[in-house]
Amino acid sequence: MKNVPDRIDIPHWLPDGLEALPPTLLSCRAIPFAHMALRRELGCAITHTSLGLVTADQDDALYAALDHATKFARVDVVYAKSFYAGSAHASGPLSGEILGVLAAADPQEIAEALNALRTYLAEHAHFYKPRAQFAANQPAFFPHVIAETGHYLSAAAGIAPGQPLAYLIAPPVESVVAVDAALKAADVRLCRYFGPPTETNFGGAYLTGDLAALEAAAAAFAQAVLDVARAPLAAARRDDRG
Repeated sequence: MKNVPDRIDIPHWLPDGLEALPPTLLSCRAIPFAHMALRRELGCAITHTSLGLVTADQDDALYAALDHATKFARVDVVYAKSFYAGSAHASGPLSGEILGVLAAADPQEIAEALNALRTYLAEHAHFYKPRAQFAANQPAFFPHVIAETGHYLSAAAGIAPGQPLAYLIAPPVESVVAVDAALKAADVRLCRYFGPPTETNFGGAYLTGDLAALEAAAAAFAQAVLDVARAPLAAARRDDRG
């Protein structure tokens, strides 16, 4: 389902000429009292009795939204995995690119978490690409900055909950060049590197630092992705040799 506001404000620190690609939430279901055997297989704590299940067509957007949900309800992310090759090769109409599972002791906590997740997906967690009038066949990428992490992504990045995080993802060669640019652009620290190919054949990194530095790094990441896309063979010849 599309749950998209009439107008999406692109972060002021991103380069000009981008358009947002809002994710589609493909399924959103709750199991108020899940069977103990299933809970055990999903890695639930003994106090977890209720589950919330979501799929979407953008895995990184949903990872960020799952983290956001942990800030608004007493829930844990017990399962979150991307599917191989991405949503263009999904196994079914509701599969998309990822399955995420939230667990809680109270069904109402699951309901609150899913509501926060849906809102964040619609309003904040987006891939971007150049506007059509600028260039065709340009890459989609994820230059996302989280001002205060929840306990899911903070654990994944090895930082304390509440610390800011830049979540930077792009196609393979673009991601390598752009992560380098992001690290050089501001006083930030590399928390985790995702060498391509990931399950969906992208790559990227988690960075931390103060919020302004992370925004500068994410802006440099986005600009580097655009630069590679516009001149992918820039180093294929030497200017002094023609």
